[in-house]
Amino acid sequence: MSEVTDPRQVVLVSSREEMDVMGKKKLKDNIITLAWHMPVSFNPNLYAIAIGKTRFSCEIIKKSKVFVVNFMPFSLKEAAVFCGTKSGMHIDKFKEAGLGKEDCRNVDCPRIKEALAYIECKVVDEVDAGDHIIFIGQVLNSEFKKSGKRLLQMGRGFTTSAD
Repeated sequence: MSEVTDPRQVVLVSSREEMDVMGKKKLKDNIITLAWHMPVSFNPNLYAIAIGKTRFSCEIIKKSKVFVVNFMPFSLKEAAVFCGTKSGMHIDKFKEAGLGKEDCRNVDCPRIKEALAYIECKVVDEVDAGDHIIFIGQVLNSEFKKSGKRLLQMGRGFTTSAD
């Protein structure tokens, strides 16, 4: 199906929650790489993301009820690959991927400093979609920080956009 739907913009979704990790409660900031996301309503302003049910970020967002969609530059494709292939349960993806962290204005969640733009969301609905959960978030804050070449998924590789 990717021949039909590609290219798709890649985003990094950040989340935060106190989680039980190996019997201990730990505040976990996490990042997951996604290409399945979209705006779904103007009024109210809603944005949706789809996350695999087995992913650590899915557990965090189910519990915290917030997430941030970070639109990343093409230059950070290696960080995106890292965040999409490693579990954040036992590592700090921000640190390991070399990404900066900023606090959000309207949700208790970090956003990625290097992002070209971001959307802060509060979960208003969850839809079971086979092996994924679609989280529908009410947009509480968004900012376009700067223009730049966007990261796009093309099959198993990447391409980019014009500025």
